[in-house]
Amino acid sequence: MTGLSGAGKTTIALILVEELKKRGLKVERLDGDVVRQSLTRDLGFTKEDRDKNIERVTFVAKLLSRNGVATVCSFISPYQAVRDHVRAETTNFMEVFVDAPLEVVIDRDVKGLYKQAMAGEIENFTGISDPFEAPESPDIHIRTDQQTPEESAQEIIRHLEAAGLVSQKVAG
Repeated sequence: MTGLSGAGKTTIALILVEELKKRGLKVERLDGDVVRQSLTRDLGFTKEDRDKNIERVTFVAKLLSRNGVATVCSFISPYQAVRDHVRAETTNFMEVFVDAPLEVVIDRDVKGLYKQAMAGEIENFTGISDPFEAPESPDIHIRTDQQTPEESAQEIIRHLEAAGLVSQKVAG
């Protein structure tokens, strides 16, 4: 999943992971905030560091995937070229654009990061002082200003079912 901070990626990913587990899949979630506390804590937010962040996450996702673990990744991942590289490097890649207008994500910002970025207190903040290259043709385009997180997760599930990547039956 790709989208601006506050678009709803993590919320949707949490719901999606639980639904996939109910269907009997082994699944892991890789999330930007969590990964930056461990695997990529040495990286900043320059373009080069963001690219390295996604490179490392892609490596982990490939390891999990080849061992039969579905991986739900939720990262801002602002650059199209990097997302295209991930698609080429992984199997069963599905680009989900979790989209909400800038004014909506600013309103949702409980940490005050957008306010700080607009005041010039945070450098390289995606959507404010650093670009976000919206996917040109994502596999799924979620509009979180128009549907609930549960509806968004169900939309992803329907696409996974249609692609034959998950069973329509819930396990157990």
